[in-house]
Amino acid sequence: MEFRKVRPTKASTDVAEQTLEAIRRGSFPPETKLPSEAELAQMMGVSRPTVREALSGLAAVGLIEARAGIGSFVRQPTESLGHQALMLLESEASCLEIMEGRAAIAPPVAELAARNRLDAHVTDLETICAELRELASPDTFELYFSADKRFHLALVEASRNSLLALAIVPLIGTMDQRLYREFTREYYLKDAGSIGEVADLHSEVLAAVRARRPAQARQAMRAHWERMWRLVHAEEAHAD
Repeated sequence: MEFRKVRPTKASTDVAEQTLEAIRRGSFPPETKLPSEAELAQMMGVSRPTVREALSGLAAVGLIEARAGIGSFVRQPTESLGHQALMLLESEASCLEIMEGRAAIAPPVAELAARNRLDAHVTDLETICAELRELASPDTFELYFSADKRFHLALVEASRNSLLALAIVPLIGTMDQRLYREFTREYYLKDAGSIGEVADLHSEVLAAVRARRPAQARQAMRAHWERMWRLVHAEEAHAD
């Protein structure tokens, strides 16, 4: 089995395509384990997060199944599912680009929210944070994720900056993309402990906004995104 180096643009689609070709050739029959993320990344000359984005696309349509602490396993492949996976990866924004964009903009938004918020904004954020704590479980992931999105939109509203809202609201809207949700579910909000930690980080942002502490709000939001980057780039402790 040989893999080729991928093209520099939309690398995750190329990774998925090569993986599909290997499955079609019979290199990985149903119920067999794919090479580890580290092995795939090395063979195809890409980063681990790029491989993770590709695998998230395959998992989103049901072509593979990610088993925690073990690896990714092939399910019953079909041509239609393979096409859906590639279309998904090509048509939706890159998860990594979304993360980069939001990590750059979200901390200043939290800072402005702490500076400009009204009491009504704090009440809204408190209500959403209470929902996040109640929904912090893999069993209620979709509801949690929707509440998470509302929290970030509420922060934008609390910033009371209409031009900033025009720039960041569409970026927050990418949370509705199927690929981004699957990617986040697998690598950032994968268990109750992880979801609970993220809910706590949102509460820290709320506390800083409530107390009108802009620098603290910025730092709390930065910690949220730094945690995500650490997990996305983390080594596979068990799967390798």
